Amino acid sequence: MFFPYRDDNPHILVPYVTYGIIAINIFVFCIQMGMEFSDPIKGNAFINSFGLVPADFGIMNIFTSMFLHGGIAHIVGNMWFLWIFGDNVESALGHARFIGFYLFCGIAAALLQVIMDPASAIPMVGASGAIAGVLGAYMIRYPKAKVHVFVFIFIFITTIQIPAFYVLGFWFLMQLTSGLGTLGLDSTGGVAWFAHIGGFIAGIGFERVSRFIKFEKV
Repeated sequence: MFFPYRDDNPHILVPYVTYGIIAINIFVFCIQMGMEFSDPIKGNAFINSFGLVPADFGIMNIFTSMFLHGGIAHIVGNMWFLWIFGDNVESALGHARFIGFYLFCGIAAALLQVIMDPASAIPMVGASGAIAGVLGAYMIRYPKAKVHVFVFIFIFITTIQIPAFYVLGFWFLMQLTSGLGTLGLDSTGGVAWFAHIGGFIAGIGFERVSRFIKFEKV
């Protein structure tokens, strides 16, 4: 098992959008946690109202669900990955286009999860799908960038440097195998694997198209 903790790829632009997305997610999470601690019923109602329920699909819920999280570990993991990889993708795309890219990946992620599990009544929350798009774009644009990772081998922990292509490619492979493993099973909650898959593929697709169109940074 491994966990990336930084990369050696310096950003060109100050990633204001990445910082802003992280700040918004943390702000919303604080509101969410405050509601759940003060009144669990209202907290659950909040999640049901703004999370994305595939069986009760709402367009606005696609966007609102991207800023909700299922717990501290969920938001910390997501924001950590965005912190490491988001700055370089934002530098490559430019601030304004990065916003569109992020939302596009989040939408694609949500739609694939809905398509794969349309009858689910469980609210889907989290920025994972959009961030998976960031990982996909990073892997294609910076495949040789060195990523520093913690490696856990039983009770031993060490650190190594691995090219981004292998780190993020292996991450995607884990999402794909986990997602395929859930096909045909009744879902009672857990990880929205196909949202991760959809976001990652959308990020790769956006990156490929942008190479041909050659957008200007703004």
